Amino acid sequence: MTELNIALGAMEYGTRIDETTSFALLDAYVDAGGVWIDTANCYSFWQDPSGHGGQSEELLGRWFARRPGVRDRIKLATKVGCEPTSPGSFPESTEGLSTSAIDTALVTSLRRLGTDHIDLYFAHRDDLQTPLEETVAAFGKHVADGTVGRVGLSNYALWRVERSRGLALAQGVTGPSALQLRYSYLQPRPFVRDNAHDHRFGWITDEVLDYADSNPGWELWAYSPLMSGGFERDDRPFHQAFDHPGTTRRLEVLSKVAAELGVSRSEVVVAWLAGGTPPVRPIVGMSTPQYLETAISGARLTLPQEVRAELDQPW
Repeated sequence: MTELNIALGAMEYGTRIDETTSFALLDAYVDAGGVWIDTANCYSFWQDPSGHGGQSEELLGRWFARRPGVRDRIKLATKVGCEPTSPGSFPESTEGLSTSAIDTALVTSLRRLGTDHIDLYFAHRDDLQTPLEETVAAFGKHVADGTVGRVGLSNYALWRVERSRGLALAQGVTGPSALQLRYSYLQPRPFVRDNAHDHRFGWITDEVLDYADSNPGWELWAYSPLMSGGFERDDRPFHQAFDHPGTTRRLEVLSKVAAELGVSRSEVVVAWLAGGTPPVRPIVGMSTPQYLETAISGARLTLPQEVRAELDQPW
C-alpha cells in the first residue's frame, strides 16, 4: 500500500474528540496507508479543566497499548516548548526550550505514549530566552542517544532555522531537517499579526518553499491546511486576514477545478499541497470519518500538470 503524504493531527484527541471516536479515526487512517501521526505535549491544555496538556499523548499511548504492533507501523511526531507553566499562563509563560525543559518533556512524552522513541521531535515555537546553542545541543543529544530520530522546528523565523542548522554543524550534532508552519491554498495579507494565528512566523512563504527546495532532505509540514472546514462549509468563514482579491481569484479557480475533476475543494487542496514542488505534508486534524475520507482521497489524487499550473496562476 502506498504511503499517504498526509499526517493525522491528534491535537483534540482525548479532549474534544472522545476516545471511541479517536480510536476509530486512528484505525481508519492506518488501515488506509497513513503513517505519520502528529501531536504535542501541550495538547490540548485549553480544552482541559486542568489548564495543562498531555491528553492527546496519553490517548495515543492507550491506543498503542490496545493495538499490538501498530506502533511499528506508524511514525510519531510530537513537540515541546508550548506547555503552560501554570493554568492560564500561555502564551506569556511556557516551558521553553532549555536543556532541562527538553529533557523533562521528552521523558514525560515517552511515558505518556508508551514508547521508547520519537520519530520526529519538534520545537513547538522559538524560545528567545534560551541560547540557541543550548537548544540545538539538547535536541542533538537525544538524537545521539536514540530516543529521537529527527529534529524539527515549528513556528520559527527562517533565519533562526538556518542559524540552528549552522550551530548543529559546528557542534557536530544532528540538526533540524523538518519545518512545520501554517499553509494552505489561500494566503493571508502580508504583515497580519492579529488573531489569525498564534505565531508571528507561523506561515509557509515563498521564501520557505525555496529554502526547502534548495536544501535536500528538508521536509515541510503544514498545519491548518483545510482552514477549519472553510473550503466546504459556509458556517466556517475565512479569517479577515484572507479577505483580499487574491483569495477571490484563487477560490474561483479552485471551485472550477474541483467541479471539473468531480471532487471537493478540500480534496484538491490536499492534492495540491502533497504533490507540489517541494511537497508539503498536510496535517489533517479530522473529527469524523467523512472528513478523514476526504483527506485520504485528496492525498491519493494526482493533479495533472496543466491543472496544477492553472491553480498556481491566479493571485
